[in-house]
Amino acid sequence: MPAAIALTPILSARYRAEHLERIRASAPGARLINVSLEGLADGDLSDVEVLLRGPLPAAIFDRLMARCPELTWVHSATAGVERVLTPAALERQLVITNARGVFSRPIAEYVLMMVLAISRRLPQLLELQGERTWQPLESVEMRDLTIGVVGLGSIGRAVAALAGGFGCRVLAVRRQVTAGVTTGVAPGLGDDEDAPELPVRVDAMVPPERIHEVLAESDFVVLGLPLTPETEDLFDEPMLAHMKPGSWLINVARGRLVDERALLRALRDGPLGGAVLDTFRDEPLPPESPLYMLPNVILTPHTSWSSGRVLDRSIELFCDNLRRYQVGEPLRNVVDPGLGY
Repeated sequence: MPAAIALTPILSARYRAEHLERIRASAPGARLINVSLEGLADGDLSDVEVLLRGPLPAAIFDRLMARCPELTWVHSATAGVERVLTPAALERQLVITNARGVFSRPIAEYVLMMVLAISRRLPQLLELQGERTWQPLESVEMRDLTIGVVGLGSIGRAVAALAGGFGCRVLAVRRQVTAGVTTGVAPGLGDDEDAPELPVRVDAMVPPERIHEVLAESDFVVLGLPLTPETEDLFDEPMLAHMKPGSWLINVARGRLVDERALLRALRDGPLGGAVLDTFRDEPLPPESPLYMLPNVILTPHTSWSSGRVLDRSIELFCDNLRRYQVGEPLRNVVDPGLGY
């Protein structure tokens, strides 16, 4: 049983009373210590063994970690852990788990919403409505679209499941390639007890060195990669040049996967037809960013993950791991420091 558990705000939301009660029930007798996003604690941190971490900047996380000499396990309430795998954390050899699977369903629904809106010409139809112009537009059926999923983790599988359900052809880029995937998406669409699992069908899967083949054939390319030293700025000018003329890039992963200057050129001069961006190198996106001015860009404020269920799922995952921690069972979603996810 951990003597003390430190809790930082997660998902831009306050803990509700029932969440704190669930944590207490999962670790009876443990002290709960609240820590602000600035690193201010409302209690002694000297015996903290477990940290539930929200979107703490890396520098504040390191300072907080230094004040917790007994810390052994950090659970990140985000899927990306680039701000957790600091040199200090690696030196301490902390066990780090993440929120993989918690956000897969709403993010996949966001992606399909955007694919439908673009293929059915919703932005142009809204413009016509504003102009009071009656002009029917031709659209594209989903079965005539090819969706390229770069990174077939829980988000990528969830996107593939929904896209396949609409009849899209799905291509995927993955480190470990298997022939024709048909499997349930328990970490994604089936992470609620009342949510049925959906089959994932990938028409073709290639390793990273063949990513150009997927880019050249896809009408929409969806980024579901973790941010690591190998993937930062992966979508630079040469990579974007391989994309199918008129295709759209959808980034629901990390802004630093994409070289924004190269993206601007590809949006203005081709080959891209447009981009849906929910994440950026600098957040909030500065008002002077030229991305705001491009007519073929849809921007959202890093909200693809949001739903009324994600906080409950986050707490449930943490509590399940708390129970596992106490009895010595393997924790869920353990991060491999070497891979960065």
